[in-house]
Amino acid sequence: MNQLTLSILAFTGGVFLAMQGGLNAQLGVLLKNPLLASLVAFFCSTTFAFLVIAISVKSVPSAQQLKEVPWYLWSAGGFFSLIGVSLYYYTIPKLGVSTMISLGLCGQVCFSVIAGHFGWFNLPVEPVSVKRLLGVTAMIIGILLINKK
Repeated sequence: MNQLTLSILAFTGGVFLAMQGGLNAQLGVLLKNPLLASLVAFFCSTTFAFLVIAISVKSVPSAQQLKEVPWYLWSAGGFFSLIGVSLYYYTIPKLGVSTMISLGLCGQVCFSVIAGHFGWFNLPVEPVSVKRLLGVTAMIIGILLINKK
């Protein structure tokens, strides 16, 4: 895929994450429990993912491939997803969707710049540069402007 297509897909993913955050935050308010909304969302996500996999996957990983996966990768991502998503559902009704998404995005970008610089999670190293720092600074200024009352 070319860079434009990937960029459009990434942008669309961001739109969908904002949509699900708003919808599931509303569910959490109605259920009076953001963790219960997370459970419902993850259950539905699991169901939809299972259906897509059942329809589209041509082969499954071998037993050897499954053994090669480090133990923490089976649960760490889900644990952090539960915390992050539940915090979204809890704070969106209190802060508003644009404030929460902008602050959440800021946290993601700041952390990803640090993680990329050090190559955490066995991902490619992306050294911090002046351009990246200017980008993060511009984003923080933009978030301040978005959230200025």
